[in-house]
Amino acid sequence: MLKAIPSSGTASTSADWLLPSTRWWQSQVTSRLAAWFEAFTFLVMGVIGYMVNSVFGAMFTNGNETSTVGLLYPRESETRDVKRLDGMWNFVRSDPSNPSQGLREKWFNDDLSKARKTIQMPVPSSYNDVTEDASLRDHVGTVWYDRKFFVPRSWGTPDQRVFVRFGSVHYDSIVWINGQQVLKHEFGHLPFEADITSVLKFGSENRITVLCDNVLLQVTIPQGKVQNQPVDGGVEMVQTYTFDFFNYAGIHRSVMLYTVPRVFIRDVAVKTNLEGEKGVLHYVVETNVNTGHDQQVTVKLLDRNGTVVAVDEVNGPLLQGELAVNNVKPWWPYLMHEEPGYLYNLEVTLQYKSNEASEPVEQVYDVYRLKVGFRVLEWNSTALLINGQPIYFRGFGRHEDSDIRGKGLDYALLTKDFNLLKWVGANAYRTSHYPYSEESMQFADEHGIMIIDECPSVDTENYSQILLEKHKASIEQLIHRDRNHPSVVMWSIANEPRTAQFAADAYFEAVAKYTRQLDPTRPVTAAIAVNVNDDKAAKHLDVVSFNRYNGWYANAGKLNMITNRVVEEAQAWHSKHGKPVLMSEYGADTMEGLHMLPAYIWSEDYQSQVFSRHFRAFDQLRRAKFFIGEFVWNFADFKTAQTYTRVGGNKKGIFTRNRQPKAAAYLLRQRYHALAEELDKSTLPDDLFLYTADNGSTNPEKSEL
Repeated sequence: MLKAIPSSGTASTSADWLLPSTRWWQSQVTSRLAAWFEAFTFLVMGVIGYMVNSVFGAMFTNGNETSTVGLLYPRESETRDVKRLDGMWNFVRSDPSNPSQGLREKWFNDDLSKARKTIQMPVPSSYNDVTEDASLRDHVGTVWYDRKFFVPRSWGTPDQRVFVRFGSVHYDSIVWINGQQVLKHEFGHLPFEADITSVLKFGSENRITVLCDNVLLQVTIPQGKVQNQPVDGGVEMVQTYTFDFFNYAGIHRSVMLYTVPRVFIRDVAVKTNLEGEKGVLHYVVETNVNTGHDQQVTVKLLDRNGTVVAVDEVNGPLLQGELAVNNVKPWWPYLMHEEPGYLYNLEVTLQYKSNEASEPVEQVYDVYRLKVGFRVLEWNSTALLINGQPIYFRGFGRHEDSDIRGKGLDYALLTKDFNLLKWVGANAYRTSHYPYSEESMQFADEHGIMIIDECPSVDTENYSQILLEKHKASIEQLIHRDRNHPSVVMWSIANEPRTAQFAADAYFEAVAKYTRQLDPTRPVTAAIAVNVNDDKAAKHLDVVSFNRYNGWYANAGKLNMITNRVVEEAQAWHSKHGKPVLMSEYGADTMEGLHMLPAYIWSEDYQSQVFSRHFRAFDQLRRAKFFIGEFVWNFADFKTAQTYTRVGGNKKGIFTRNRQPKAAAYLLRQRYHALAEELDKSTLPDDLFLYTADNGSTNPEKSEL
């Protein structure tokens, strides 16, 4: 769990707890006073800074890293209850010119409806597109949620604790229970929780209040800027950012209450290995107390049929061990094996041995279960291997994005997306450009879809020590959350960072080194858009991923300027760094239903032609034996900030925003399944090609109708 704030009943006034919008307003007040000093020191400090960097390089310090504990995904068991607080919440939008008003007036001490008029807001969802109000869609600053809930009287026994857990709130948030502040968390897309036992009213009604702030600054992950701009009738706070997706905000994932015993399993970490036909699972179990050798855990591994295939017992205080499974069924990616995504059930039982009676008595304290898969990753200068077999990625860049709900968790949409991924023959996607929901990671495990797991650092620039610390913190929280998922095969530490800048070298050296320190079992990558000769980050990666839009942003409409350029750039990355290379983004915007012959940009015909020219390049590169994958941008159309270059958003998807295929979807499906047949010996779907004419293998006149 993340460290909870003392439940003081009021918001902390410490600078450490200031929300981004509050920090920005403070900066506006002081900026004019500081202007004269800034002007005087700019030249002097600029010269000094330049000389220091020239001589010593950009300097970033280590040692301020945070460490997450707990945060196991809530699951019911013999010892645990789970209650979801999803549904309709009360909602208030703060005055953009007065974002901290609710804090000063302590709206959290009572129902929001007594401070302002509220509207109903679904949770989980983004709040931006739920109403018909443009000012809410484009709101910059804070919003408030609250709702009432009951806690069963049975939960109030001395032997139980109750936690509240948020899957994601974007971007910054503070949480109160019955007016008592229990949590503050920065970073969207990642979970946080707190023990709220001491502030609950058991057997009666309780109130939960959430403050959410969507402001992005140069020291947030991702980065943004806020400016005061004149509008008709006054001044307006305007958020800008360089990344190409809409900055949706709100309570995006489920809010849960869950119970644990007084002594409980706080964390479980697993690592797997394969030794021939035997699978080995190393585990570490942490509890919330250290009672020496009185603690004991029993760890069982069950196959899909519920048969126990391995058991281990270990006594505290160091609760770790290993399980061995003969004739193990490894976790394989989709279409690499006839039984992809094979998962075992790991059951962890925490017991306490009491010696007070004449005979030692074992008492079960807690039971927790999770699914695990056996697989091993290896990589070298030309390949990434899973279970000893080389991987060739057939993938996508994606977004958590859909109409009305924005980035809100939706099981129907999640199910549809994975059905489409398998229909098209994909075996991977990158969580561009932030961590996706825990539920989507569970789906990936089950379906055998490999994940390049990306932290929320997008278009990183203006490198600083505070940005580095937050960057590391976001990666640490991501790895802590997703380390047990067999589907995660690579960590991506950034998307399109400004790696031509001088400070990028030391900055990404520090980030990559820290990522390997947290998890040396997976390779590290980043999606780079800078030219190979200008980039300063790729040398610190294990796999080089590059984004390039030949035929679109470069040489738009020129289909004959794609294939050679892709081949030459991939070869240049490998020649310079001696590492495996993949193309993490390519594509073209396409208006569904627009057809033009000959192919013309924005038409479905042009998107298909762009893909085909890239396919030629990829097949040449595959023969060179260092190119390991291709990722289309994008899986589906998605919303962006308003601009004259975007018609309703980014249209590079092979599916529309409501998940209907464009022409390129059928072309890509044929390629991905053909690659799987060639490389993984899979069977082609019966409906991959439509019947057009007899191929001559039978006599049409004699064939039966």
